[in-house]
Amino acid sequence: MALWSVALQEVPQLRVVLLLDDPPTDDPAIRDRLARTRAIIDEIRLELTGPRELARDALAVAESSPADARAAVAAAYDTVARWMRERAALEPRDGHAEAFFADRVLGSLADELAAVGSALEEASDDGDEAVSPARVRSLARRLARTLDADVDMFERKRFSELSHEPTKAGNLNAYLALVGGIHRLHDLDGTERIVEVPDCDAVITLDADSMLLPEYAARLVHALEQPGNERVGVIQTPYSSYRGRRSAIERLAGATTDLQHLVHQGLTAFDATFWVGANAVIRWATLADLRTIDTVDGRPVVRFLRGRTVIEDTEASIDVISHGWKLVNYPERLSYSATPPDFGTLVVQRRRWANGGLLVLPALWRTAAARRSAGRPMGVWGFLLRMNYLGSIAWVTAGLLVLLTVVPLNGDLVSVVLVLIALPYFVEMAHDLKVLGYRRRDIVGVYGLNLLLLAVNLAGTVGSVVQAFTGHRVAFARTPKRGERTPAGALLVLAPLVIAVASVIVAVRSFSEGSWIAAAFALFTAICVSGAVIRLIGVGNAVADLWNGWLEWIWVPVEQRATTASEAKAPAWRRVLDDGHLEPVNA
Repeated sequence: MALWSVALQEVPQLRVVLLLDDPPTDDPAIRDRLARTRAIIDEIRLELTGPRELARDALAVAESSPADARAAVAAAYDTVARWMRERAALEPRDGHAEAFFADRVLGSLADELAAVGSALEEASDDGDEAVSPARVRSLARRLARTLDADVDMFERKRFSELSHEPTKAGNLNAYLALVGGIHRLHDLDGTERIVEVPDCDAVITLDADSMLLPEYAARLVHALEQPGNERVGVIQTPYSSYRGRRSAIERLAGATTDLQHLVHQGLTAFDATFWVGANAVIRWATLADLRTIDTVDGRPVVRFLRGRTVIEDTEASIDVISHGWKLVNYPERLSYSATPPDFGTLVVQRRRWANGGLLVLPALWRTAAARRSAGRPMGVWGFLLRMNYLGSIAWVTAGLLVLLTVVPLNGDLVSVVLVLIALPYFVEMAHDLKVLGYRRRDIVGVYGLNLLLLAVNLAGTVGSVVQAFTGHRVAFARTPKRGERTPAGALLVLAPLVIAVASVIVAVRSFSEGSWIAAAFALFTAICVSGAVIRLIGVGNAVADLWNGWLEWIWVPVEQRATTASEAKAPAWRRVLDDGHLEPVNA
C-alpha cells in the first residue's frame, strides 16, 4: 500500500525504490517472505502497464491531432478511473489501514480522474467555452505523469562493497550514495552486477507503514519551487493516524500523534521545525551538503544521515539547519501512518523516540553558537522550542517522578500554584482534541497513557545518558508492523502498578494530614493509571506479561555438554546403543 501510494504521485520522472534491509539467509521462512516482498515490485509494474500505455497513447494524440485530442484524453481519464475503482474494489478491507488505502488513496484519485474525464466530455469544441488544445495537452501530460513511475528495488546487504550497519539510516545512506552514477558492485558470492541510479532533483522518503495522499508530491514540490523557498531543504506533512482503530490504546496513541500535527505547525511558525521521519521531500542539494565520508573497517562509507542515535531524523534536522537550510511543515494532512495497536508494540516505538534527544542537544548548542558567530543568530523562541523538543521527554519524565516520589515527603509541593500552571496546558490540549475529532475528556486517557509510558520514557532517557558516557550506540529496534500482540517487558507493566499503589498510599496520607490538593492529585493519578492498565493494557495481558517476565527471570538455560574426543570418534550407532538417543539442548 505504501508503494502504491507513492507510485501514483503526480510528478515527472518519478522513480520509486523499495529499500529492503534483510540480509541474504538460508532460513526458508525469511527467504519466502523476501520472495513475496520482491514480487510486489513485479505486481505493481505489471498492473501499471496497461493504464500507462493508454495514457501515453492519449498524450500522443493530444500532441499530434488537436481535433481528436479532447475525446481521446477524456476517454483515457474515464478508463483509468474505472480501472482504479476496480482495483480499489478488489482490495481487502481487513482493517482501517486497508480501508483508508482503498477509499482515500485509490478511491479519491479515481474520483478526481473521473471528474476530469466527465468535464472534458461535457466541454464544448466551439465558442468561448471551448477547451484550448494547450489545456488538453496539459491534462494528458498530467495523466501520463501519474502513471509513469519507474518502480524498482534495492537490497544493500546483497553487495559486499556497501555498508551493512544495522541502522535505518544505513539503509537509506547506502542507496543515496549511488545516486547519479553507474557502479560495479559484487554480490556476497562474488557475482559482479552493474547498478545504475540516475540523478534527481529531490528525494521523497516514506516509511513502510505509511501512505501518501495522491496530491502529496505535487503540492510539496510546488511549494519548494515558490519564490522565497530557495533555502527550504526539507518539506513534510507530519503524519496523522488512520481513523477507525482496533483498540483503545491505538485510539489514544493516535490522538497524541494527531496532536503533534498541530504542534509541528507551531514549530514551523517559529522556525523550529524538526524532520519527523515518516515522510519528507528533500532537495538533493541539501543532501549533497550533508554528505560525509567516514572510514569503517578500513573502507570508506558515505553518509548523508549520520545515524549516531536511533532518532536519525531529529539528528539530521540539526545538520540541515547548520548548513543554512530550512525545514517546513506543510499545513495539510497529506500523509498517514500506522499507530501501534497494543502496549508492547507502543513500548518499542516510544522507547526509541525517548532515546537520543539529549544526545542531540549539544549539536543544537554548537549550531546556535556557530550561527551567532556567522551573523545569522537563531531566533530566541526557535532555539527554546528546539530545546524543548529535544529535552522535554527527559525533564517531563523527571518532573513526574519528582511529583510522584517527593510528594510523600513534602505535601506542599503540589500546590494551587502548580495546578494553575498546568491548567492552561490541559485546557488547550482538550480543545485541540475536540478540534481533531476526539472528545475533550480524552485528555484524562492521554494523561493515563503518559503514566503508562513513564518507565518507557525513563528507560529511553537512561539509554541516552549511558550512550553519552560510554559511546556505545543503542541498537535500532524496528516497531513490529504485523502479527500477534507484542509482549511488553514485565518491569514496564509493573511500573504503572507500583505508581497506582503508591499514589493511593500518598492520597490516604495526604488526606489524614489535611493536604487536600496533594491528596486530590495523588487520587486522580491513581485512578488514571489504574484505568489505563485495565483499559489500555488489559488485565489478562498484564498478568501474562508479568508471568512471562517471572519465568524468564528464574529460567536457567542448560548448557550442552561438550563432546569428548573419544566420543567424537565413536560411530553414531555406537553412541546411540551405549548412551541412548540424546536430544540436542538449546543453550
